[in-house]
Amino acid sequence: MKFTKTNIAGVDLIELETHEDNRGFFARSFCVDELGDNGHDFAVHQANLSFNHHAGTLRGMHYQAAPVGDPKIVRCIAGRIFDVVIDLRAGSPTYCQWTGAELSAQNRKSFIIPEGCAHGFITLDDNSEVMYLMGAPFEANLAAGVRWNDPAFAIEWPIMPSLINDRDANYPDYERQK
Repeated sequence: MKFTKTNIAGVDLIELETHEDNRGFFARSFCVDELGDNGHDFAVHQANLSFNHHAGTLRGMHYQAAPVGDPKIVRCIAGRIFDVVIDLRAGSPTYCQWTGAELSAQNRKSFIIPEGCAHGFITLDDNSEVMYLMGAPFEANLAAGVRWNDPAFAIEWPIMPSLINDRDANYPDYERQK
C-alpha cells in the first residue's frame, strides 16, 4: 500500500501496490501493520456499502460527534465518485479546510479519514458503489453533518448534484469554533 499525505493532517490517499502476472494482479488493500507504520491506528468495527443509482447523487457531509468519532477508510468499488473530507477538528492547523479526490473502481484509490472530519461524495457515474471500513460502531444519536455547499468550506465540486436528500441539503450554516 502506498500512502500519500493530503493537505489535511491524518487524511491520506491510499493506492494499491499490485503484483501482476498473466492472470491479473494481487494487492493488499488493508493491513493494520502498514496503517500503523504510516501513523494510523485503525481497527475495523463495521463494513458498510453505499449503492447509488444515478450520477450526480450527493451523500454528505457526515461525521459522528464525540465521544465516539468515526474514522473510516473509503473506497469506490464500482463506478466513480468525487470524495471529499473536511477537517472539523477545532485546534487543527487545517481546521475547516477540505481535500478531495476521484476514487473509482478503475484507480482503486481510497481515503483514510480520522475522527473529527466530515466526509461525503458525489457520484460521477451511474451505479456507483462505495465501501466503508469503519473504525467505530455507528451511534445514531451522535450522527451529525455539515452542508455540502456551506460557504465556510467553499468545496469545489466537479459537478452540481442532481439528487440529494433533504437532511444533507438543509444543514444550517457552519459556525466556526474558536
